[in-house]
Amino acid sequence: MTQEKVLAEIIETCNSKIKSARIVIHAKPSIVFSILNNPKRHKDIDGSSTITANISGPEELVLDSKFGMKMHLGINYRIRNTVVEYKKNELIAWKHLGQWRWRYELVDLGNGATQVTESFDGTYAPGLAQIWLNFRKAYPWTQIAVAKTLVRLKAAAETK
Repeated sequence: MTQEKVLAEIIETCNSKIKSARIVIHAKPSIVFSILNNPKRHKDIDGSSTITANISGPEELVLDSKFGMKMHLGINYRIRNTVVEYKKNELIAWKHLGQWRWRYELVDLGNGATQVTESFDGTYAPGLAQIWLNFRKAYPWTQIAVAKTLVRLKAAAETK
């Protein structure tokens, strides 16, 4: 018996600096959100495989929360994020020094399921950061990472 492969749907945003995907998760929004707003769970769902450890932050993120991560992308480094958008069980987004954002929007489908849209949004990044993103070919790579993160989020939420 073969198991069907789970995939997130890539969304065309009509903006080359915003890469998005969506998935339906068979769990209530509160369960999905409890994973997203706990920085200690981010390594579990990271589709980019760049997070190596959570190093600081509260158990539960809210607007203006700060949290730090150990990362690896060619080299080891640390990054500090700040929550910049927040609506409990519906929306959470954070940014770091480069100013680009990771945003998760949750829609309650009313049947115990949640539609989650994740976006990597580079529109907030200043000129120097845009040069870096383009040099690293971050936008095509991030599109894949966003979709993989949603698949991992689905697995984590549905087994909770």
